Amino acid sequence: MADDMPQVDLTTCDLEPIHVIGRIQSFGWLLSFSSDWIINHVSLNCAELFGIAPRELVGLPAMQFLSPAAMHDIRSRLQVLGGASAVERVFEVDLRGDGRLFDMAIHVSGRSYVLEIEPHEGGRRRDFVSYVRPMIDRLRQATSIEQLCTNAARHLRGLTGFDRVMVYRFENDGAGEVIAESLNGMVDSFKGQHFPASDIPAQARRLYTRNLLRIISDIDDPTVAIHPVTDPNGDPLDLSMSGLRAVSPIHIEYLRNMGVKASMSVSIMRRGKLWGLMACHHYSPLRLSYSVRTASELFGEFFAYLLEQKETDFALEQRAASMRLHDEMMSRVAGGGSLLEAFEDFSESIGRVIPFDGAIGWVDGRFMSHGAAPGEQQFAELARFLNTAGASTIWSTDSIGAVFEPAREWLDKAAGLLALPVSRSPRDYIVLFRQEQVREVKWAGNPEKAVELGPSGARLTPRKSFEIWKEERRGFSLPWAEEEVLAAEALRITLLEVVLRLSDAAHVEREQATRQQDMLIAELNHRVRNILNLIRGLVAQSKEGAATIDEFADIVGSRIHALARAHDQVTQKDWTPSSIYDLIRTETAAYASNSAARVVIDGPDALVAPSAFTTLALVFHELMTNSCKYGALSDPRGTVTVTLDRGDDGSLEIDWREAGGPPVATPTRRGFGSTIIERTIPHELGGSASVIYPREGMKALFLLPADHVASFETPSPSELRPAPAPADGADLTGALQNGIALVVEDNIIIAMEAEDLLRDIGFQDCRVAGSIQPAMALIETGEVSFAMLDVNLGRETSEPVAQALAERGVPFIFASGYGERSLMSGLFKGVPVVTKPYGEREVRAAIARLHEG
Repeated sequence: MADDMPQVDLTTCDLEPIHVIGRIQSFGWLLSFSSDWIINHVSLNCAELFGIAPRELVGLPAMQFLSPAAMHDIRSRLQVLGGASAVERVFEVDLRGDGRLFDMAIHVSGRSYVLEIEPHEGGRRRDFVSYVRPMIDRLRQATSIEQLCTNAARHLRGLTGFDRVMVYRFENDGAGEVIAESLNGMVDSFKGQHFPASDIPAQARRLYTRNLLRIISDIDDPTVAIHPVTDPNGDPLDLSMSGLRAVSPIHIEYLRNMGVKASMSVSIMRRGKLWGLMACHHYSPLRLSYSVRTASELFGEFFAYLLEQKETDFALEQRAASMRLHDEMMSRVAGGGSLLEAFEDFSESIGRVIPFDGAIGWVDGRFMSHGAAPGEQQFAELARFLNTAGASTIWSTDSIGAVFEPAREWLDKAAGLLALPVSRSPRDYIVLFRQEQVREVKWAGNPEKAVELGPSGARLTPRKSFEIWKEERRGFSLPWAEEEVLAAEALRITLLEVVLRLSDAAHVEREQATRQQDMLIAELNHRVRNILNLIRGLVAQSKEGAATIDEFADIVGSRIHALARAHDQVTQKDWTPSSIYDLIRTETAAYASNSAARVVIDGPDALVAPSAFTTLALVFHELMTNSCKYGALSDPRGTVTVTLDRGDDGSLEIDWREAGGPPVATPTRRGFGSTIIERTIPHELGGSASVIYPREGMKALFLLPADHVASFETPSPSELRPAPAPADGADLTGALQNGIALVVEDNIIIAMEAEDLLRDIGFQDCRVAGSIQPAMALIETGEVSFAMLDVNLGRETSEPVAQALAERGVPFIFASGYGERSLMSGLFKGVPVVTKPYGEREVRAAIARLHEG
């Protein structure tokens, strides 16, 4: 019998026609029509939508059943439909003209157009797409790829409500690993577990590259058939781009074995290839509205963009290190000498860019080794093998014993190698070695799937257990990362230059210049392409200071905030002249609060007219942010001294001097920020500006005409000192950190940020409630020790929550973005208030005021 079993392997799964499954999930309806609007396919549940038997719809004009408004929307979307892999969406459509609202999606399938219809979400309307921007803004703060992925999983879970959200990265062989996740606290963790390639077959991965979001609302959904099964040519309807497409029975069985009732996948694309997925699991049926799924798909695309940007930044750092290594090595051989004579020094330099355990230099038949590496006779045999790997190319492997059998004899010394040819002919090498690293791979269940006979014949069966199955990998080293191979290629060019320079100095000098030029051109080409890919819509005045549209918005936003702060100062003075001391201190507090003691103001205070105050605010904003990013305040030892002086004619002289920071050079290009610094005061106020860049620190001298200066005043000693940092409330949190910190906030983004702030301050257990009812339920547990209440919760206020907390003696603070005062008097008079937008400093200060009260 065993001999009669048909051959079943991964290619069997790859042949399953999941894109022409012929059924849809039952939470929506499907129509397909030709270019002349004749209906050619319908889902068999359309009777409830159109009041006519579905089979009778086929062959009739679509406009006979769709309202004129719906037809107009569909025609408009067809006009802008991008191609075979594009989907256009329309929300809140009166499909039948009877007042019932639906959401629709339309895409091309062969020579037909497929219209998918879902009920529009009723009740309170939320613009979920608008949540994406602040979510992405928060992701930008991640300092590593791991943190970026973890934050992305958490934000997507907050948006969708899934029990588990994982970031799943594909490996070269199609297998994958869960590298980050966010859980609801009641489900098991899959982080660090590997899944075999057969869990997501090749044709499923191909679909993920076209259709970026896949939803399964209920694995027990009976689904709905599409009529007719095939067109007159015998071809089934291609549902590759369908959001309602039913699910493969094998995948349903897989999810059922896992205990999952609903799932969603959002593709993570990198340069047109499937990098991974954001995989979501729920342990009960879960139907997401079309607006939430649209926001999830948009979030996934932005996350992929940020991921690529983070990886590109790392690659650029690696290339910069390679360039520094290049310069260092070239300077060492500038005075002559042999490559092998300085091999120890060269090896140490290379190790700072590409970590290794051993290295061998093989130049003109001479052998030199460093660290854990095979002997000379063993390497001579290996060199002949490397000669067959191709000249003038980097060759690497993390398991040399698998491709070169004699290497198994010296597995105790090295398991992986990276070979750099350093001559025109394939005989000279620098080879880096890495020792064996025995690694335990945790699989989510046994990756070897069993073969069983079913209704469709023999097939791979989804495993029924997902308990961790461990595999020990031997004979492998730590893999060579793509960035390390690229660095090795740059190093190969450098070493080739060294060898040529030692043989023919003049020739090498010309070759070096050519290669340096090629490398610079390649780097410039890469950066230009990266900028074109990552930032869209550059604007004329700020293009030098922004890499993306969002970054441009941040720059413009910070400048607007500078103007807003200046405006606040002026309005607080009833539009009378305002203190330039206060202006400088305000900008320092906003961008260099931890460096306030290093910003020294000297001389008389000047009260500047409101007409000039906002102009000066922009100038000081640019000076302060530039100093924090590139100048003295970017170095803990740096200082900024601002000297104010009164001119003989009553004008104001402002002398800005930086010292103790990194070495300064005159910028080769002038961005919009430099334009503001150098041209705003002369152009708008009739004054003068002079900026120079000595090596020890930037210096700027400004002259403000007397007609913009109301008066000069002698500052008090307190004004000369930087404002003390507000109390942080650490003592209070120390007393409360064992209880629950409750955040009552109806906006999920603000709620998540408040939760993070409280965790940073010291609270261990933070809970979020979006309305009064869940907040009161938490208070009833008696475990709440502190609360932060948004005053306005949409159609209700947090007054009942505040009253319940006050009755129980639980300390709380208010957060307000509307300036409500009704809750901040009477019973709640004296309760600290933080005004939106707030940060950690404001929250700490409010908690400190609670403690004082």
